[in-house]
Formats: sequence, structure tokens, C-alpha cells
Amino acid sequence: MALQEELKTQGDFLFKNRSYLPLIILVIGLLVFIYQKHYNSEAIDNWLPEFFDYIWLGISLFGLYIRVVTVAHTPKNTSGRNTTEGQIAEELNTTGIYSIVRHPLYLGNFFMWLGVAMLTNNTWFVITFVLFYAFYYERIMYAEESFLRQKFGNIYLDWAKKTPAFMPSFKYYQKAKYPFSIKKALKKEKNGLAAVFLIFWVFSFIGEMIKLQAIKFEYDFWFYGALASSIIYIVLKIMKKQKLLDEINR
Repeated sequence: MALQEELKTQGDFLFKNRSYLPLIILVIGLLVFIYQKHYNSEAIDNWLPEFFDYIWLGISLFGLYIRVVTVAHTPKNTSGRNTTEGQIAEELNTTGIYSIVRHPLYLGNFFMWLGVAMLTNNTWFVITFVLFYAFYYERIMYAEESFLRQKFGNIYLDWAKKTPAFMPSFKYYQKAKYPFSIKKALKKEKNGLAAVFLIFWVFSFIGEMIKLQAIKFEYDFWFYGALASSIIYIVLKIMKKQKLLDEINR
């Protein structure tokens, strides 16, 4: 198999199974975090003050913000979670955030999970995460762009020529074609906020459990953040089921 076909085959496979990547990062990250806290408590990385966790949270929320801005300005059947059906693109997004970077959703994912990786306070894990993410998503982006190139031809090539794949550039910024849709943002990204706060709470809970050598619930910022975001998620889930978040062509 030629290299191009091999990369596309790998990319198609990873695209369909990309929802498993967060689970891999989370499980390995938790194991590294537990080891760091339990067996390597004197490591330099463990000297970081606890307020750094709020900085890591900010990084994750910045990634979620990128995803929200991306999704809220797109029409139906683009930039979606079309894992089962394969890749879908009824229209090529080239304006708004898509005029500064070709893969804004993957950029958002990177920051969301970079914040989680930083929670481990392990420099080598963070470096490994960045390299693994680049390897993993490079193939997904290759497969996705092969699909878009085949479907949209020169329109895609002209856009790709001036728009970077992953490192944003505002040189050719264009205002978004579609207005910001709060309903679509809530409908598509309702999982994100709850997931971020729940993960940060789990790390905090496990860290305290190792530190105290006992199971103890702390009613702190992370607990209330996880609780509030989970309630918001449930409410939005009900609203979605009742079709209260539906919009025509969005």
C-alpha cells in the first residue's frame, strides 16, 4: 500500500474511533498522577502550588471556548460528531474561525486535554501527550482533508493554500458567514463543561485521598463546579430531547 493510501486508511480508522482518545489520555493521566503523588512525592513537579490547577482549568476552558465559537457559527452537517456515518460536509466552512485555522475543533480539543495533562504535574507526560496528539491527529487531518479535497476540489485548495492547518493566522480573517447560534452551541457542546469539571474534581478527590490516606469528600470549588456543570448538562440533555435547541439548517 502506498504511503498516501496508508495514511488515509489510518486516518479514516482514527477518525471513526476518535472519541476513544480522551479515555486513553484520562486513564493514563490518572495512573501517572497517582504514581506521582504516591511514590514520587518529592519530585520537583509536585512543588507547584495548588493554584496552578486553576491555570490548567483555564487552558481547558479556553479549548472549550474555541469549540463553542467554531460550532456556533457553522451550518448543519458540518463540523459535527459524525463518527458512525463517516465524514460529512454539505458545505465547506471557510469563514470565521475557519479563515484563521483549518482544524479549529482539533485545536480546541488540544487545549482541553492539555489542561488535563498538566494536572498530572509530570513534565514527561505532558511532552508525551503533545507528541502523541500530533501523531494521532495528523492522520485524522490528512484523511479529512483528502475527503474535502475530493469533494470540493479547487475551492478547498484555494482555501487551504492561505489557511494554516493548526497554527492560527489572522492574515486572511473573514467574518463568519452564519450568525452565532447559542442553541447549536448548547446542543453540540453540552458535554464539554461537565466533562472538564468532573475530570478536575476526580483528580482533586484522588489527590486528597492519597494525601490524607483516607476517603474524604471536600465541598470545595471543584466539587461545586462538577455538581453545577452536571446539573446544566442534565437540563440541556432534556431540552435537546424535547427539541428545544433545534434550529432550521443549524
